[in-house]
Amino acid sequence: MRVEIDLPVDVLLTRDDLRGLTMTARDIDAAVRAGALVRARQNVYLRGDSDSVAVTAARVGGRATCVSALARAGVFVHPKRNHDVHVHVPVNAGRLRRAGTARVHWSPTMREPREGSPFAEVIDALVHAAECQTPRAFIASVDSALHLRHLHPDDLDELFARLPRRLRRLRGLVDARAESGTETLVRLMLRGLGCRPDCQVQIGGVGRVDLVVDGWLVIECDSRAFHSGWEEQRRDRRRDLALAERGFVVLRVLAEDILFRPEVVLAAVKGLLRAAREARFAHRSGSSRPPHRR
Repeated sequence: MRVEIDLPVDVLLTRDDLRGLTMTARDIDAAVRAGALVRARQNVYLRGDSDSVAVTAARVGGRATCVSALARAGVFVHPKRNHDVHVHVPVNAGRLRRAGTARVHWSPTMREPREGSPFAEVIDALVHAAECQTPRAFIASVDSALHLRHLHPDDLDELFARLPRRLRRLRGLVDARAESGTETLVRLMLRGLGCRPDCQVQIGGVGRVDLVVDGWLVIECDSRAFHSGWEEQRRDRRRDLALAERGFVVLRVLAEDILFRPEVVLAAVKGLLRAAREARFAHRSGSSRPPHRR
């Protein structure tokens, strides 16, 4: 059995493809038994160490799409929405095989995937993700796809034209400057409060910060990936000191709180905005008494 043949990973292969790689029928059957190949369905194979999402989609009879394909491409999706395998199948597909908790999407696609790819193209995965995510999470996915250059700004009109009419208004909320999905979620939260946050702002002597609100409040969205080590934390604290020297108030929020406890983040932002309003009112009225806190 020649399982040492260098097969491409995460690529759909037919029996003819494998024979073209000098594998005989006996080699193919032996490789399946040994786990070097996975037979997803009749005449469809993948390498044994292929992504489980790709294997599930192939078993169903389609390609992974929606949040499943986006996550595979590194595009932000809300982790609460990323459990089932989402599969696109052609409208004229024959009988499908059931595979665990797979969710099937039938709508026609705009882009033809690369030959043999078990994943839908990002623009089509985004169309499907609009059905399965909240509007804010969907915008975060679009921002992320733009930032990672999986989606070109020229594609936005085509993307939103494919969405239900009620979702097309979200087009104006897209901002490719956002460097993380959690940053987008906080930006949209601030807009919901009537603020006009600016993102990825360059501040002299400090560098770029995630969000600036009303010219005085800096919000940094911290994730474990970039802020877990002591050196990173020291750098962050010194940036905060530099920002304070320049008159900014800094609020650091954890990605896990943005994702799973947004009400706590919202309450903190509201508290700071309320304190600023009360301070401005006290200054105008000439009162020296501290504002009342609930």
